[in-house]
Amino acid sequence: MLSPLRKANLYLTTFGLLKVPFIWLCRPKIIHLDQSKVEIKIPLKRRTKNHLNSMYFGVLAVGADVAGGYMAMNKAQQRGERVSLAFKEVEGKFFKRPEADVHFICDDGVLIDSMLDETLATGERVNQPVKITAICPSLHGDEPMAEFSLVLSLKKIVKKTVH
Repeated sequence: MLSPLRKANLYLTTFGLLKVPFIWLCRPKIIHLDQSKVEIKIPLKRRTKNHLNSMYFGVLAVGADVAGGYMAMNKAQQRGERVSLAFKEVEGKFFKRPEADVHFICDDGVLIDSMLDETLATGERVNQPVKITAICPSLHGDEPMAEFSLVLSLKKIVKKTVH
């Protein structure tokens, strides 16, 4: 039997491979997942670094996307619901060059739960910013390398009935 974390990583790998190949290419790994927080790690390797030997900012955006989006997808699946998930806005602030593996942390689980509650109750699209912090624990502990604010957009998928 697979552990919940192993199942989550298998789902993420499959999703990346089949739906968003660039996610798969970056090889994100979920290292922590609970009801309030997700932590994703992307290794600094040849395919994820830039000419300065730090993580390419496009890969940093992938990490932020996965950290914010995975939690919402996972919570909807736990409820047995299907939602349409997208990001409507992105803002990134870069503080230091991430010169090692990067961890992306989103601890907006409570906010995402309330967004799901609202869209499932009303059927309307709900938009809220979620925060993701990128750190390099092996070099700088919990000091942020970058911070992202992504406006998460959720809407309940309504099954169409055929008459």
